[in-house]
Amino acid sequence: MVETISKLMFPRMTALITTCDKDGKPNVASFSFLMPISFEPKYLAFSVAPERYTFKNLNEVREFVVNIPDERMLKEVWICGTRSGRNVDKFTLAGLEVERSLKVRPPRIRGCPVQLECTVELMERFGDHYLVIGRVVEEHVNKVDFKPVLHYSGKIFYRIGEKISAEPL
Repeated sequence: MVETISKLMFPRMTALITTCDKDGKPNVASFSFLMPISFEPKYLAFSVAPERYTFKNLNEVREFVVNIPDERMLKEVWICGTRSGRNVDKFTLAGLEVERSLKVRPPRIRGCPVQLECTVELMERFGDHYLVIGRVVEEHVNKVDFKPVLHYSGKIFYRIGEKISAEPL
């Protein structure tokens, strides 16, 4: 049996990514296909399917915010990952409060321990998704020691358990 790549590479940190359209209407969506790609300057990447509302917004306004929620925000992550911003205001539905970003148009999500304002440097198709590479232009770190939401696949998520440390050889 062939498994989806999301079931082979897990768990993945989940982010609430905010975007906005050309008129400034914001949207939020959950993503777990994301990764850091450079320390200095800071770059990160995530992948998005072209049919997603987030993709449409990124083509209109090439900016986004990566909001990293803690495990207490699982309900909000689920809502934002299972509804489309085309049809519903997910901020209201999930009870999310926004904060104005300093350098990009999409808002930040209050309560997320980490919020990274980004500009799109590259969007390129790979298979059925587009890889979006963003340069971090402003960061807000309210807490560095928190437990993020980790996604496996579908409705399955993980919690961080015991901290372990590798010993040098």
